[in-house]
Amino acid sequence: MPPVPPKNAGPVREAHRFEEARLDAWMREHVDGYTGALQVRQFKGGQSNPTYWLADRERQYVLRKKPPGKLLQSAHAVDREYRVMRALAETDVPTATMYALCEDDAVIGTSFFVMEYVQGRIFWNVQLPELEAEERGAIYEELGRVLAAIHSVDLGARGLSDYGRPDAYVARQVKRWTKQYLASRTAEIEQMNTLIEWLPPNIPDDEATALVHGDYRLDNLIFHPTEPRALAVIDWELSTLGHPLSDLAYTCMLYDVMLPKIGGLAGVDFEKTGIPTEDAFVARYCERVGRDGVPDLHYYKAFSLFRLAAIAQGVYKRSLDGHASSTEAAMFGAAVPRLAGIACDLVGIG
Repeated sequence: MPPVPPKNAGPVREAHRFEEARLDAWMREHVDGYTGALQVRQFKGGQSNPTYWLADRERQYVLRKKPPGKLLQSAHAVDREYRVMRALAETDVPTATMYALCEDDAVIGTSFFVMEYVQGRIFWNVQLPELEAEERGAIYEELGRVLAAIHSVDLGARGLSDYGRPDAYVARQVKRWTKQYLASRTAEIEQMNTLIEWLPPNIPDDEATALVHGDYRLDNLIFHPTEPRALAVIDWELSTLGHPLSDLAYTCMLYDVMLPKIGGLAGVDFEKTGIPTEDAFVARYCERVGRDGVPDLHYYKAFSLFRLAAIAQGVYKRSLDGHASSTEAAMFGAAVPRLAGIACDLVGIG
């Protein structure tokens, strides 16, 4: 029997359709073991890079591609995703097996890569309502373990020493996301303007360089079907060499927010739920990487919220242009001022 599509994959949305016969021919040539009889479905979500479930007669795959339409410079870097996941094979960082990368737009319209389909659990709500307290604690323990493993990767040994510039990461990121936000801005948002002015002169004097995921959060990990063990970290398009505290802060900002769909940890009863407090999560991370505390965590969280707001603005702008990858993209527009407001409150500005 051919593989059955997963429940979170449905018909390909009209804006993201392509000529499946061309993909079938390409896979016959470039993917070892491909047997034909191609099935194609599109995963729900994937607001940045459209993501598809594929199957032949026996095996399942995942395809990630650049979206159609006019794209911001350096965004949607599927080639970087492919490179870093290949480099992390057989390390302590769990990743899917990479099969092939295609940078020929003539095949299906934009660059793409094909990788292993990893069967497991993705937790969309960070409060983990479907689990018991003990399981929640174990999931967050694994979330922290994998983050520390990413930041402990030997860059030279994995061929990633040139994966990004090691200097002034936060300054460059603030500049980059300011530029991308302004390029996709659809209205004046006072809180975003305040952060654009405040973030550059207040960068902490703390240089550190590691591999950073760039979008490290719970729903970018695929967990074992029954065990609190991560099988794969996904969505590496924003990965680079940078300051590890940017990843930590991006994960920890959920302690300050309550967002549509994924929820948040603001106001959670940690003792009852089994989820670690922010202080406990950070302390465990520091223990794993040999770091003596994070005195400037509020700055990095404010920066992370600003960046997330800029990303949300980009998704919203693409939705207005008819190119967004999610039918729920409109809600991202409303999230921008909320996220920026939380960031301002964290650092006492505005």
